[in-house]
Amino acid sequence: MRESGERDPAGSGKCGAMNALWHGFADMGAVTRDGAFVVARGDGAYIYDTAGTRYLDATAGLWFANVGHGRAEIADAVAAQLRTIAHYSNFGDLTEPPTQELAEKLSAIAPVPGSKIFFTSGGSDSVETAAKLARRYWHELGRTDKKILVGRRLAYHGMHYAGTAIGGLAGNKEGYGELVADTRTVEWNDAKALLALIEEIGAEQIAAFFCEPVIGAGGVYLPPDGYLAEVRQICRDHDILFVADEVVTGFGRIGGSWFASTRFGLEPDLVTTAKGLTSGYLPMGAVFIAPHLAEPFFAGGVWWRHGYTYGGHAGAAAAALANLAIIEREGLLEEAARLEATLHTLLAPLAEHPRVAEVRSGVGAVAAVQLADPSEGPALVKTLREHGVSGRAAGQGAMQISPSFVMTDAQVGELVDGFTRALG
Repeated sequence: MRESGERDPAGSGKCGAMNALWHGFADMGAVTRDGAFVVARGDGAYIYDTAGTRYLDATAGLWFANVGHGRAEIADAVAAQLRTIAHYSNFGDLTEPPTQELAEKLSAIAPVPGSKIFFTSGGSDSVETAAKLARRYWHELGRTDKKILVGRRLAYHGMHYAGTAIGGLAGNKEGYGELVADTRTVEWNDAKALLALIEEIGAEQIAAFFCEPVIGAGGVYLPPDGYLAEVRQICRDHDILFVADEVVTGFGRIGGSWFASTRFGLEPDLVTTAKGLTSGYLPMGAVFIAPHLAEPFFAGGVWWRHGYTYGGHAGAAAAALANLAIIEREGLLEEAARLEATLHTLLAPLAEHPRVAEVRSGVGAVAAVQLADPSEGPALVKTLREHGVSGRAAGQGAMQISPSFVMTDAQVGELVDGFTRALG
């Protein structure tokens, strides 16, 4: 196997003979024509295709492999749990030991201490849960007019109906008709736009404001200085729930803290998470619910008729516990902070390339190389592979960079070298 990093110009890892799989977010005509890029295994910050060719993983999969690939410790923890019981249920009064343990752990590290934890199957489920809970909370308080859910332009909140409606990516909404009623979108980087909407329709009608601390799939946009604090205060002043969508940023991605909400002092009412909760070793999400928001539902006599078959799956909970233990033991929150500085320094020269409009970095292990011509993104992804880097084109022509926290400074240099050669 070519594990030295030698490139295969013939396109190793391609598989054109198997055509049953319908890929997400894909032109399936092109995939069928060109073949899929098949990732066979991973180790640390690297992945390998079926021919054994090695690629530096610039994106930690889809933002999730915080502890890197190939962690036997997590696999062993999951296997041990599956031999005991894979999963039973978390409906009614039922649960399982690792699920209880994980909930206590998450509550202890939550941006708002003492938060209740509601488990889901992934990020889109978490957003859907937060949207329903926001409306139901006001219903329980007798304020039934507060139904409107507000998102931001360019924001991505998953692909369920509520998240798609709240999100600010027009292309994701095309062809579906009306999604979820009573949703609005404001400009992503202007707190005054939120104030203007409140003045237009009235705070008494708005249930919640959804906010990614760092916009992810919509183009990797970092928050302007002071923006997050300002919109958070606006929500407090107008009795609007603040939902921090930390599906991407949660569990250390922002560096130095478990959550971006902690780094920016947001104290959100709800936090949606997934991805880094298990580092992608099994699907799992969680919603953090501030104590005051949970109170009406814990007083007795209130049934919240919502949940997921695999929410709090015992095997996934075991994966999450092992994943969090690795992050703590190896100091990976601090490593993500190191990557913030390294990415900021080493990526900066790419901004001078004529095919690059700008480089965005400086908030955790997240960065973007913004292409001058956004349409070049998909082709550049393929060219990067020829130079030993597995990359991804996010929205608006941004080349996403979101490495595993185990990526070394030398590997960041390798990543930048791959980008430099791919850009030509």
